[in-house]
Amino acid sequence: MKAQRLDKLLASTGKWSRREAKLLIRQGRVLTDGVPAASAEAQLDPETAEIAVDGEPLRLRENTWVMLNKPAGVLSATEDGAGPTVLDLLAPELRRKGLFPVGRLDKDTEGLLLLTDDGALAHRLLSPRHHVDKVYRARVDGCLTGEDCAAFRRGMVLKDGLHCLPAELEILEAGAVSEARITLREGKFHQIKRMLAARGKPVLYLRREKMGNLPLDPELSSGAYRFLTDRELKTLQELEIPPKKDKT
Repeated sequence: MKAQRLDKLLASTGKWSRREAKLLIRQGRVLTDGVPAASAEAQLDPETAEIAVDGEPLRLRENTWVMLNKPAGVLSATEDGAGPTVLDLLAPELRRKGLFPVGRLDKDTEGLLLLTDDGALAHRLLSPRHHVDKVYRARVDGCLTGEDCAAFRRGMVLKDGLHCLPAELEILEAGAVSEARITLREGKFHQIKRMLAARGKPVLYLRREKMGNLPLDPELSSGAYRFLTDRELKTLQELEIPPKKDKT
């Protein structure tokens, strides 16, 4: 990897601006290869340099991965003239990194949304061929029954011709207003809302809680975000891909 300025490397993590990075360096809080950094202009190879800030080793990744607790009313898009997008919730340094949402959540749907500049892994997570589970919590108007669960398990063909793969509907609370946990292996436009509407139980509230083996961090408040840990990123990278079917 090409050598870069130290202040640029610090800012590339999204934790600090270039101005904040320069201040950290002037204060002697940044070590490079075990000694205080002499200058913000120092050229370092991010693959080999050992950098620490306030005693904490700084891990530089080729790609950036962010976990966001998406609030309602925000669009899962990189730009839109009609309202705020998820990128508007990020620090300016992150907005300049070319991040994009991994899939979409409806404007009024909350919960787990990943943002990245890693196109290859994002495609793998979204590809229907890979069937990565996505788990949601839903509140609906109407009493959910075992027949609704069976309909989800069979897979559904909606009146508009949409074919939905088999999914799991777990009833958490049944009544005039019911709650359920829903697991999809695809993510078609407004899919959960359309499936439940077809069963006569329109969605009142929807929140994504999990993607693959990665749950939403319960410590993240609505609209808050953080970087994925090394372990979380490895979990995504190691998701099993079903073998291709033999066409013969």
